[in-house]
Amino acid sequence: MRKLNWLPLTVLGSALLLSGCVTSGNSVNNNQPWHMLPMAVPLQPTTQQEVQLARIDQILLRDDLTEKDRAQLFYERGLINDSLGLRDLARLDFNRSLSYNPAQPDVFNILGVYFTQSGMYDAAYEAFDSSLELNEQHQFAERNRGIALYYGGRYDLAVRDLLKHYNDNENDAYRALWLYLAELEKDGPEKAQQGLRARYDRSDKLDWGWLLARMYLNDISEDAFFREVMNTSTDNAQLAERLCEGYFYLAKRYQAQGDINSAVALYKLAMSGNVYDFVEHRYSMLELSRIAYDLSHPPSS
Repeated sequence: MRKLNWLPLTVLGSALLLSGCVTSGNSVNNNQPWHMLPMAVPLQPTTQQEVQLARIDQILLRDDLTEKDRAQLFYERGLINDSLGLRDLARLDFNRSLSYNPAQPDVFNILGVYFTQSGMYDAAYEAFDSSLELNEQHQFAERNRGIALYYGGRYDLAVRDLLKHYNDNENDAYRALWLYLAELEKDGPEKAQQGLRARYDRSDKLDWGWLLARMYLNDISEDAFFREVMNTSTDNAQLAERLCEGYFYLAKRYQAQGDINSAVALYKLAMSGNVYDFVEHRYSMLELSRIAYDLSHPPSS
């Protein structure tokens, strides 16, 4: 299992990756003009979010709140801070919420995601286990534990969790995509591709995310994918969300092919829209940190 020291890697990621100076002997697509790809205006805090934060701050000053009410308010404020990218403040609020009410599967779930982002996989497993002990039907905790197992290199267990998660809703494209990524590591590209093809064929194909699966299956080109994103997004927020997803999964594809330059560029693009509460945004920084670690710790000959 890969163990990441998060703070040093954040600094290393800034130095190595944000400058764009990444090299790889296996790069297969050095000339792709990633700067020409579509972009959304980065999402900004809304007036509604600012009003909600102010309202919660005011209510928390009251003396007549029950511990359960106070726990709920800290949780809600944490979610808003998380959606704004204020993750340290959000984590503090989630921990405060648990101190007032420790029986909250949703809080353990989001803390598990934070641990995964920080490369603290054992802590993530424990958090997701706590969430599932409190609510064994918690779909997000089930998925997120599978993703944590995937990043922790425990691919057999990741496939187990993600397969169960997929079987709970076979029409959800994102469940099929994460299962594919885990199977890619466990079983190799041919078998993983066969599995994704079978799941795509069985689906009702209504979920927008199946367009991503079609790109993975080479049913449509990257250009056609981005044209579809631009033509069907109804506003800037939806455009930012779809581009965040598209750039992340495309980055995973190039990374699997050994094209680290393109993967780094695409992970940066996935983060550029400020869609902080999407898993694709959350794990893009983790991916960049892992790449930075690998580049700074080449295997000894």
